[in-house]
Amino acid sequence: MSQEIVPESDLPDPFGDQLSPDHVAGVLRDRIRSGELPPRAKLPTQRALVEEFRVNRTTVRQALATLERDGYIAARGRGAPAVVSMPGADSPRPAGVEVADRIAVAFQSKDISIDAFCLTTETLNSALAGPLIAISAGELAPRSITVRVLLPSPDAPPAYPRLISDPDDQRPRARLRQLTQTFSTSLRHQLTSLAEMRLVPQVTVEIREVPITPVQKVYLLNGTEVLTAYYQVVARTVEFEKEQLDIYDVLGLNSKVFRSAEDTAFVEESHQWFTSLWSTLAQPLTLG
Repeated sequence: MSQEIVPESDLPDPFGDQLSPDHVAGVLRDRIRSGELPPRAKLPTQRALVEEFRVNRTTVRQALATLERDGYIAARGRGAPAVVSMPGADSPRPAGVEVADRIAVAFQSKDISIDAFCLTTETLNSALAGPLIAISAGELAPRSITVRVLLPSPDAPPAYPRLISDPDDQRPRARLRQLTQTFSTSLRHQLTSLAEMRLVPQVTVEIREVPITPVQKVYLLNGTEVLTAYYQVVARTVEFEKEQLDIYDVLGLNSKVFRSAEDTAFVEESHQWFTSLWSTLAQPLTLG
């Protein structure tokens, strides 16, 4: 007995739009980030996604288009299931993207630890936004979160930022101090509020300063992987106290991140390096 195969594009819409394309894309993105859908795995067919999410074909197609645009899937053809192509699997990506993705994966664990050495914690703050929303919504329920951050001492003369025309001008340092205070205060508040609201039983956040200007940012996640990115110095114009300053500075969100998890010796050495700074030169951050 023969069975006629109807192309998925010719099937009627069985459901109305109850979920948005962004929601569907978000669920699939989380499955890719967590490893539930590993690189080169096939996504369910459009028909299966329509039935799972109870949306119409247009919503599914828009969700898949979003994932394809962001690099999470590839080789999507008429009637063929999409293939997972985890962004950054073959090349480094900007810190603003890669750190967020890897922290999202780290938050799938019950006990989360993050050690970071960076300039202001701007990238870390941005990367934590998604997981913290998921915890507040009840989608994640970790037992503990431990965060240790090393920042350059605001009172030690930094290699950068500095005024191009006058390295001794104190305004770039004052601006950096302001940024450090803003981002570190926000980081501490966001995390400790999880414990105050009893969303996470145990939260520890400690920020220390070291008299070193970082030449790269480093993140150690759950003791199993290391993310590193070089700070590249650029000349740019910034505003401070209603003045335009031409300074040498770094753009951390755009620096390319390299990830290491398979090299366990490198991960362990990175952990020992961080601990050596933390337990010797580092002092509690004081911003006044």
